[in-house]
Amino acid sequence: MKHIQLTIVTLFAFMMGAFAQQKVTEKAVIKTPTVQCDQCKARIEKLLFRQYGVSSAKVDVKKKTTTVTWLTDRTNVENIKAVIANAGYDADDVTAEETAYRKLPACCKKPAEEKAKPAQVQ
Repeated sequence: MKHIQLTIVTLFAFMMGAFAQQKVTEKAVIKTPTVQCDQCKARIEKLLFRQYGVSSAKVDVKKKTTTVTWLTDRTNVENIKAVIANAGYDADDVTAEETAYRKLPACCKKPAEEKAKPAQVQ
């Protein structure tokens, strides 16, 4: 009888421990308009997975968005945007860090802006 009671108490303790360890997560879709190719995707995802508290990151090159899930007690959306900006990419309202942007490969940079047309002489 004592063996059955001990087993029940042990199972109850494990169940309570499992419920106590659930973490609160949040998810956000961040606009990353400067993402150009799969190399950009790999770079951003790699950096986000290194970020403390980030549990998942997925970059959609066609939609130019990054979907991130993180543990709320370890990081927040502003830190995640800062990581993306420090990698050289725009993230919502946070602009890319200039020196990191210059270090990106040519295929990962914004498309060249149209050159100003010279004024016509009449």
